[in-house]
Amino acid sequence: MKTENPSVQFLTVSDEEAGQRIDNFLRTKLKGVPKSMIYRILRKGEVRINKKRVKPEYKLLDGDLIRIPPVRTSEREEAQVSTGLAKVSALADCIIYEDDYLLVLNKPSGTAVHGGSGLSFGVIEGLRALRPEARFLELVHRLDRDTSGVLLVAKKRSALRALHEQLRSKGMQKDYLALVRGQWQSHCKVVQAPLLKNILQSGERIVRVNSEGKPSETRFKVEERFEHATLVKASPVTGRTHQIRVH
Repeated sequence: MKTENPSVQFLTVSDEEAGQRIDNFLRTKLKGVPKSMIYRILRKGEVRINKKRVKPEYKLLDGDLIRIPPVRTSEREEAQVSTGLAKVSALADCIIYEDDYLLVLNKPSGTAVHGGSGLSFGVIEGLRALRPEARFLELVHRLDRDTSGVLLVAKKRSALRALHEQLRSKGMQKDYLALVRGQWQSHCKVVQAPLLKNILQSGERIVRVNSEGKPSETRFKVEERFEHATLVKASPVTGRTHQIRVH
């Protein structure tokens, strides 16, 4: 059985909404609609901006007129959303700070920050489903699925822009705790090793130290020593893929 949004929608982009990608905008407006369907209607040209076809990465401008077609969703897809929501509903207990602009979450290990690569649901999809009244919820940054820690979610476009600028200008510092096997030889250590990313035919990303790679720097400091392991704080100066693991 299919349910349908029966009519074409026309929306005008506000200054607050400008700057975001059209695919992310549609995911916010069409809550519960699978990403695959959103990309399908974009690919087929059913979504129009100022009467023109656009690609998913198109960034909205203030005053853009968006045409959104009727969208059908199967009961099976809706059931998948409900199942995913049940799995991430505990995220509400992980919120450690919130105001009108920002939500701070202590992401547990084993939870992806967003769906994709075989995952139908992640933190951001869960938050949007838990708060259908929220007009804007976007990840400020990402954490690996198996990494736990503080995750920032912007509640306004202006907050997202400001926090992204802080990340670009290094006005925000990221620190990670890692438990490593064995005894760390020095109390403090700076690793400067260029990293090169390769993508295998299988699609797997491999990162290695390579002189042709991008400059990368990580600062390590011992926090606590144990008999067979060491707890270290890792502070990446650059933000390369899998940087801390490789360094």
